Amino acid sequence: QVQVVESGGGLVQPGGSLRLSCVASGDINRLNVMGWYRQVPGKERELVARISSSGSAYHADSVKGRFTISRENAKNTVYLQMNSLKPEDTAVYHCKLELARGDFWGQGTQVTVSS
Repeated sequence: QVQVVESGGGLVQPGGSLRLSCVASGDINRLNVMGWYRQVPGKERELVARISSSGSAYHADSVKGRFTISRENAKNTVYLQMNSLKPEDTAVYHCKLELARGDFWGQGTQVTVSS
């Protein structure tokens, strides 16, 4: 009964910006953690950023200073603002909602950074 829907992916030039959105709906506890992961071609899944309902956030070293995770608790929505994008940021980005009863994943959205 929980649904996670992502949007905002696409093609962007190096140095450009993109904002990913993830909306969770259904029977969701107000206290939760939401995060972004990416599957980089040729590499294992990587945690990009996570944020709790209290606002405490984590950003991977590879994106720190360039990406910012944020959320609107009332809407169960999380954002990933991506600035200064690099070709190595190209990946399928997945949103994950962490609840006490389990994790729920979005469908993934492709981000391609290329000239």
